[in-house]
Amino acid sequence: GGRTPWPVYERLARAALDWSRVTVMPTDERCVPHGHEASNLRGLQAAFAAADGIRVEALTVPGGDCDASERHARDLLSGLRRRFDAVVLGMGIDGHTASLFPGAARLARGFDPALDACRIDPDPLPPEAPFPRISLGVRRLLRTRALHLVITGVEKRDVLETAIADPDPLRRPVAGILHAPGTQVRLHWCP
Repeated sequence: GGRTPWPVYERLARAALDWSRVTVMPTDERCVPHGHEASNLRGLQAAFAAADGIRVEALTVPGGDCDASERHARDLLSGLRRRFDAVVLGMGIDGHTASLFPGAARLARGFDPALDACRIDPDPLPPEAPFPRISLGVRRLLRTRALHLVITGVEKRDVLETAIADPDPLRRPVAGILHAPGTQVRLHWCP
């Protein structure tokens, strides 16, 4: 989601790799049809268009129904028991990551170790993308060989520093990633 990773993905897609051995999926998705301009799936497909043979998995059902999408995401992830090779996360100025938004009524479900994915209804809905979401849960995000957090701007750096100092994931959900025991997060920041 967001805008930060797309140029990185587009450049990566031009790398000389055996893309037939690569699968990508969003860490979160808006409950919108797959062709909708706010769809992270659509963004990934466009960013990796040059990666011949890559497989792009959807967290949601084609029409975007939230309940059906939540079931679909859980079923998809139940078949993917191995660790991810890499997880790339961003962070909003409110401290959210993936679609784990502070203040969301269902936020605690994102930290439930029994759930690989859950529905999140941000409250308030972000005006630039006012949709309920499906998000990977923290436990599933942490099951990776490499965890990258990519942020830009001084304002987000200040939020990150606050989340490093304050481990409460309900105030700033990114803290749940940063303070997870035994987790190494590779931080990438640019002004």
